[in-house]
Amino acid sequence: MNESTFSLAQIWAQGDAVSHAVAIMLVLMSLASWSVIFVKAWSLVQLRRMSGGAKQFWHATSFDAGMAALAPAADNPFRNLAERGTEAVSHHTNHRDELHGVLGLNDWLTSTLRQSIDDTTGRLQSGLSVLASVGSTAPFIGLFGTVWGIYHALVGIGAAGQATLDKVAGPVGESLVMPAGGLAVAIPAVLGYTALVRGTKAILASLKHLAHDLHAYLPT
Repeated sequence: MNESTFSLAQIWAQGDAVSHAVAIMLVLMSLASWSVIFVKAWSLVQLRRMSGGAKQFWHATSFDAGMAALAPAADNPFRNLAERGTEAVSHHTNHRDELHGVLGLNDWLTSTLRQSIDDTTGRLQSGLSVLASVGSTAPFIGLFGTVWGIYHALVGIGAAGQATLDKVAGPVGESLVMPAGGLAVAIPAVLGYTALVRGTKAILASLKHLAHDLHAYLPT
């Protein structure tokens, strides 16, 4: 028996449709999780840079100068928060005859700022469910591959009438590789999810601080 018998290519060649489906599923899950990790990590890097402008906002000599410190990007949640706050004050002042006119300016501004933060929260958390799903299911998919590999080996032994190495090498190889593959997919997804959630919380905390200060400043 040469060493090539135990190569991944040989294990794949000896596998059946079920083992192939499990392997392909793990590969697709890994690609999906790494894609989310890279995209969301890059987004958090950009948001951290934008939060630097938010810190400089209150050091400006005027509100317009403070807005200029915020990057005029369409996806800048800090600038969007300030713009929606000023628009809420203006709209409430100029449209008191509408239904929201019965609300006080502070209540209307609070609602607007909260909606802006909720919208940003939804965008920041999009995709994280993919990592959570991959991290929780990949080990069990690998475990299923292990069980199927053992079953495949037993079927081969039963068909051959004896446990020869060439009959069980492929299925046993599957049972060893599949759980390792499941863990290799799940561990980066779990670590990536944890890191991204931590980064998201930091951005949302900065947004809430800005919203609190805007709520105190804008009605004056």
